[in-house]
Amino acid sequence: MENKMEWWKQTSIYQIYPWSFQDSNGDGIGDLKGILRRLDEIQSLGVETIWFSPFYVSPGEDFGYDIADYTNIDPRFGTMTDCEQLIREIHKRKMRVVLDMVMNHTSDKHPWFLESKSSISNPKRDFYIWKKGTKEPPNNWISMVGKSGWNYDKGTDEYYYSNFLSFQPDLNYRNPKVKKTMFGVLDFWLKKGVDGFRLDIFNSIYKDESFRDNPFSLRFFPTPDNHDEAFFQKKQYNLNLPESFSFAKEVRKHISKYKQKPFLIGEVSGSDQVLKSFLGEKTDGLNLVFQFELIHFSYNADFFRKLLQKNEEFFPSPYTPTYVLGNHDQRRYIDRLGGDIRKAKLLVCFQFMARGVPIVYYGEEIGRKEGKLSNFFGKDPIAKLNRFVPLFLTKLLGIYINRDNCRLPMLWDDSQNAGFTNAKPWLPIETVQVSDTVLGQKNDPNSLWKHYQTMFHIRKDFDVVRIGSLEIIHTDEPTILSFERRFKKKRLRVFLNFGKSQKDLNVDMKGKKIYAFGGAEWDGKKMHLPEHSGIIIDL
Repeated sequence: MENKMEWWKQTSIYQIYPWSFQDSNGDGIGDLKGILRRLDEIQSLGVETIWFSPFYVSPGEDFGYDIADYTNIDPRFGTMTDCEQLIREIHKRKMRVVLDMVMNHTSDKHPWFLESKSSISNPKRDFYIWKKGTKEPPNNWISMVGKSGWNYDKGTDEYYYSNFLSFQPDLNYRNPKVKKTMFGVLDFWLKKGVDGFRLDIFNSIYKDESFRDNPFSLRFFPTPDNHDEAFFQKKQYNLNLPESFSFAKEVRKHISKYKQKPFLIGEVSGSDQVLKSFLGEKTDGLNLVFQFELIHFSYNADFFRKLLQKNEEFFPSPYTPTYVLGNHDQRRYIDRLGGDIRKAKLLVCFQFMARGVPIVYYGEEIGRKEGKLSNFFGKDPIAKLNRFVPLFLTKLLGIYINRDNCRLPMLWDDSQNAGFTNAKPWLPIETVQVSDTVLGQKNDPNSLWKHYQTMFHIRKDFDVVRIGSLEIIHTDEPTILSFERRFKKKRLRVFLNFGKSQKDLNVDMKGKKIYAFGGAEWDGKKMHLPEHSGIIIDL
């Protein structure tokens, strides 16, 4: 029987941060031709869908997330011809293309905003959110970076709103012209053949029409399970409004007419109920949303067991969970494991074998380590805002304010600058051993790269992993996580030992080993699981 499940429910996603992937022209910054040069290696890893962080025209104050032209390529990355060639070559290799789309805000250098701030009567004035203040901002809304979201413009004696950084003014989606214009941007790229969009801070799209003050909260720092309360206020009126849930359905409906059947994955935050609201009651909103619990993992079987239980109960089919260990805004997960590759392999096996879409950030496949750049010298605008906060204190508090450290250049080989560039790289590379690189790991059967490659290919080769249901299997060993993937008569069972000692289990059943790592063994009756090991069995 033909598998008719939508392609985006079955895919795996690999995120490329263009600044740091591969430089081709010797300016120390990654670019599109550099990515093109590495496509065969990405394909050999087994990647199915590539998500690109922004490469549109931008001043680069927030490294591409401050867009000044949505339909042109920033010269530091190349040309539109380069982009079109990249899309063609990706499709030729039977992979798909997802672009980052920042619908919430633009750069303050965007021509729309320059017009908007030129005078109160300018036709583009209502493209952004402007309000008259007195000596104080119009209300108490705090941005995501902990400052007032209101920015005073002396020229027109009004405030404009930005829910992230001050040079990223928010667009006004209560203006129908804004919506029509941004739908036109989506159309532009869909006609070029892209297969979907990652929507940046999509839960910030709409703000309260009456501009009511947010209520007080005792919470200062946001936490993994509570993003909507921070900086002593509950973000009731500037995040996760019902209008944003409705807008998700509008965007989904708009793009559904394209033959490539594109999809949307949203960067949103909030409770599981909020996330589900963005997906739609009839799964007619965003196709997927990022679920970030895995980023904040506790390394024990119980954490992962509970995460599976929760996702299976709250996001059953036809909903599709996502499993993310890192991205361009988060500390690299290998850092939280103390560099332990054995533990990394367990996490990755969980990520790829669970029911859902695994999303891999470039460099994770080689265990790319977190940098040690101080906030004081950071290029990241968040680091600049917090330059006097010591790095050790941010780790102690569990906050991340220098994203430079997760954006260091890719390590390809042991040549100059790890094969990333022949010039001074835009961020430092530091000392590299060949075993840290793609070259050093590709031919090592025990390397992390080889493990990722196996995981990507198991997903490709087994329908039961891509489209099957999931059932947790309970054992007598609390440090063992076991679950089974099922599709028709096909079953695959996974055993993962998160404990600090080996475990021996009676597993008497017919089947064959698909893959084992960390010294795990099974003879059809007895299973031997050393610490931090795992095995996958085809039943």
